[in-house]
Amino acid sequence: MLRQISKSILLLLFSVVICCIAYPLVLWAIGQAAFPFQANGSLLQGPDGKDVGSKLIAQPFTKDEYFQPRPSSPSYDASASASSSLAPSNYALRDRVARTLGPIVTYRGGAKAGKQVAPDVEAWFQKDSFQGKPHIVAQWADQHNSLAQAWVNADPKNGAYVDEWTKIHQAIVAQWIKDNPATPKPKAADLAVVFFKDFSNTNPGRFPSSVTKTGPDGKPLTAIEPVKDGSDVQSIFFEMWREEHADADLQDVPGDLVTASASGLDPHISLQNAEFQLDRVAAKWAANLKRDPAAIRKEIEQIIQKNASAPWGGLIGEQFVNVLEINLELRKLYGAPS
Repeated sequence: MLRQISKSILLLLFSVVICCIAYPLVLWAIGQAAFPFQANGSLLQGPDGKDVGSKLIAQPFTKDEYFQPRPSSPSYDASASASSSLAPSNYALRDRVARTLGPIVTYRGGAKAGKQVAPDVEAWFQKDSFQGKPHIVAQWADQHNSLAQAWVNADPKNGAYVDEWTKIHQAIVAQWIKDNPATPKPKAADLAVVFFKDFSNTNPGRFPSSVTKTGPDGKPLTAIEPVKDGSDVQSIFFEMWREEHADADLQDVPGDLVTASASGLDPHISLQNAEFQLDRVAAKWAANLKRDPAAIRKEIEQIIQKNASAPWGGLIGEQFVNVLEINLELRKLYGAPS
């Protein structure tokens, strides 16, 4: 029996050495010798030589000077890779797409061909009427409770703003508690719908949004204020505007501009997507650098074409560009955004 035990122990030790030490060591050595870039995470460096990210994983870019990646369900968190799994009929998906389109989509034909829809969305919003009924914001909150609650939870300033509102409108809060006895101590998000209804009555044609101003000490101060235009109005209410203007001839946009990948971490965008974003990126850099917009556009177009590639050396599929790579090219060429 001792002989059998000793053989088992020797076999265990042999397996540990082979599987846990020798095999990983051989693979590591091969990787470092033959594929050092891929073996170390495909990391890309910035102009200062420091790692800024992996070319295999998307990361967010929000400044207009940069190309932006596809939407991400896990918010570009590589440890939480996942798709949104939302059906086309799900309003959460429609809302996300609409928020992307509102500030950027343009007219395709007619007298306004090439012009942005956003100003018309703002003008329509300020009239404060949807499908013949007043108070657009109240209707939006009443029809889409989850979106109203998401607004409250999206930023601590939003929740604090609603909390201050509850102190002034105790009667409304008391009535809500009476109608919802299971929630005797409602949080700010619970009161989102009644908050927006009261806000809409008090501030017709306005929406609560973050506004940054210069404070008494000369430093920027951000607070929630009623606004009649801006990115929040353009994005949040584009879907409702579209419902009332179904006959408007709008420019098509690349599908990957508004849809997330299965992982939510796709580092590439289609060449069509990059071309769609080109005017915005070029215009912003031209303004920052005080240079000719046409010259800047041509330079950035060359960067896009240089970095565009298709699978299997271009033999199959459409061309894509890596967002991090082209944004690093812009950083190296033009420096940091102002």
